[in-house]
Amino acid sequence: MDTTTRRTTSVFASSPFRRYYAGQALSYLGDGLRTLAIPLLVFHMTGSAVSLGFTFAVELLPFAVFSLLGGSLADRLDRRTLMLGTDAVRFAIMALFVLAVWRGALSLPFLYAGVFLLSVCAAIFMGAQASSIPYLLGKDRAKAAVAALVATEQGVNLIAPPLGGAIFGLAGALPALAINALTYLTSQLSLATVSSFGPERPGAFPSPAEIGRDVAAGFRFLFADRVMRTLTLSSTAMNAVAIFGFVAMIPYLKHEFGASDQLVGLAFGCFSIGSVAGSVLAGRTHWPLGRALTIAFIVDALAWLPVIWAPTMAWAVGAVTICAACGAYEVTQIVSWRMRVIPEELIGRVFGVVRLLVLAGMVPGSILGGLIADRWGTRSVMGISGVGFLFLAIAVAASPHVRAERR
Repeated sequence: MDTTTRRTTSVFASSPFRRYYAGQALSYLGDGLRTLAIPLLVFHMTGSAVSLGFTFAVELLPFAVFSLLGGSLADRLDRRTLMLGTDAVRFAIMALFVLAVWRGALSLPFLYAGVFLLSVCAAIFMGAQASSIPYLLGKDRAKAAVAALVATEQGVNLIAPPLGGAIFGLAGALPALAINALTYLTSQLSLATVSSFGPERPGAFPSPAEIGRDVAAGFRFLFADRVMRTLTLSSTAMNAVAIFGFVAMIPYLKHEFGASDQLVGLAFGCFSIGSVAGSVLAGRTHWPLGRALTIAFIVDALAWLPVIWAPTMAWAVGAVTICAACGAYEVTQIVSWRMRVIPEELIGRVFGVVRLLVLAGMVPGSILGGLIADRWGTRSVMGISGVGFLFLAIAVAASPHVRAERR
């Protein structure tokens, strides 16, 4: 695949990328409905922030662990087959959810088992996706592609959470889950129209020893690069404290401001406005990575602090929206930077290791955040999250290697 295309050429000039993008845009709609419907469903079933925290943990843990496998498979096997297969499994799981809700037979253990399997499939799919973008477009246009995908996902979420909240309030979780199942079918159709996502010469399924060597190679590359190591480990700590606030967001809005399901959906839609703005800004600017990131981290941390004592829901939602803009900017910059720096034949492996590390702290953080919210209130969780993130943002900004990064 040609990797010499000029940076100024739009990513949508690539016909394979256009077809892939169309399927993912529809899939984002279904995922956006599901990611609000399932937490609301769990909260209505249990009324507990701990249950919400466990729901996020069940999703995050397998995603982190199986990212190692996904990275190895993406560098060795046909990525088109991997993505088609994982989307087929995800469709089957969502169809079972729809059937269980329709028959009134959905239980928490069944829900958790399905979320676990969805997360395993997502880890393998994302491993293939990360390697596919440089293959389709070249490294020079990877940043624009990542920005387009992130902006589209969050743009869809301008609609999905408010729509999901309204649908949930009127008809429960069934319509949102059914739409999500259908979007996995549309994703498969779009993937099937692309002849190849790489690699040029797919191999056989790796043995356990080969997977182990792939994982070791990913760790070696990551820890040999000082800036990548610093950003990865700092992201681990930042995600661990940030998940406190995310887990408690629905109980926070409901308990502190008496928000209905519809208002919760509207709030999440507002957060997506910020995310769209941040990802678009990242895609259209070419500021030196290190300085831009350190500024974004500090603004992100300072913007969260008003949430701790917010007197109104509008105040809280506005502050979180600014944080969402910073977060999307940070993610777009860091992901596209990794795609530029990592050799193409190692992208899947290194991204798998990165996902394991940056998500590792979120699993205990999600459960602990739920426990603290139930015991001492949601504002205490917001306080711990905000102060912890500010401390870590200052620590990253103090790193001369990060500030000087310009690759």
